[in-house]
Amino acid sequence: MIEIISRSTQSRLTSIGIPVASAGVALLLAAIPLIAAGAPVLSAYGQMFLGVFGSVFTFTEMLTRATPLIFTGLAAAVAFRAKLWNIGGEGQLYLGALAAVWIGTGMIDGPPALMIPLVLLAGAMAGGLGMVGPAVLKTRFGADEVVTSLLLNFIILIFVQMMLEGPFKDPMGLGWPQSEPIIDAAILPQLMERMRLHAGFLLALGTALIASVIMTLTVWGFRVRAVGENAAAARHAGIRVNRTYLAVAFASGGLAGLAGVSEVAGLKGYLTADLSPGFGYTGIVVAMLAGLSPTGVVIAALFVASVFVGADSMSRAMGVSSFLADLIVSMSLICVLLGGFFSRFHVRIKARAVS
Repeated sequence: MIEIISRSTQSRLTSIGIPVASAGVALLLAAIPLIAAGAPVLSAYGQMFLGVFGSVFTFTEMLTRATPLIFTGLAAAVAFRAKLWNIGGEGQLYLGALAAVWIGTGMIDGPPALMIPLVLLAGAMAGGLGMVGPAVLKTRFGADEVVTSLLLNFIILIFVQMMLEGPFKDPMGLGWPQSEPIIDAAILPQLMERMRLHAGFLLALGTALIASVIMTLTVWGFRVRAVGENAAAARHAGIRVNRTYLAVAFASGGLAGLAGVSEVAGLKGYLTADLSPGFGYTGIVVAMLAGLSPTGVVIAALFVASVFVGADSMSRAMGVSSFLADLIVSMSLICVLLGGFFSRFHVRIKARAVS
């Protein structure tokens, strides 16, 4: 007979150590498919390390890859704190990118001091509105936001494809479904010459810091945490739960929208239907690895980005499938979930009494 008993407290060391230990265990488990593929494990991991930290270029590529993951990780972390399950980060990212293109391709012409804030604001507003719909359905009709936000991803992507084939299509794009390029004044500046790293990374770090302060030191952050802990008790205490859900939904979607802005205005310069390889979904993994901590999201995003960039390098150098990166990230998440379970509960096996 298995008995599960809740632990009364969880130490700070445990909450920090579980994600770190989970990442290490995941790397150890990933050695099994490496051995099966015939690759020397130490050399493979050495190549992964060099693929991230071997040069300034590879390191900045990792930071560039981490930028949208920080935004989408924050989007998931903020929503999940209120137990509002936003699975629509991918669609909200595309809405943010679409709004950035709408504003930044010449609709308004001004200096960078005007254009960059306008593009960021438009992207955040569009992404935020993309999550408000599922939140309204949840608060008014009791609809499951997991289903509505997830299905909305596909609707938004089809809408974006329609716009890229229609009014947003670049007449100089030789028939390819892509938007016109964003004007120079609306482009996020590069941080280093001849590198792809752009100011969106600094914006992501600043956003994570602001989110951490808001969630831990403000009344609004307390309300969000209270609703997440027990919505009924929060409502009894006078907190307007539905209003909190709507505010959290808008903030969460806005953060995901900023991920789209950073990609289209900081990296690519124009919008295509394949802008994101799944940053919205990976952001959920990042948030879970971080334990829903805004500052932890930065660390988790850097880890996930390092795995992906390092695995790409290892794949090219050793002929090992780059899908190993997905395997490592997935196993890290599983290890974090298992570790979190055992940190919150005692599991005891009792012998069944013989009658």
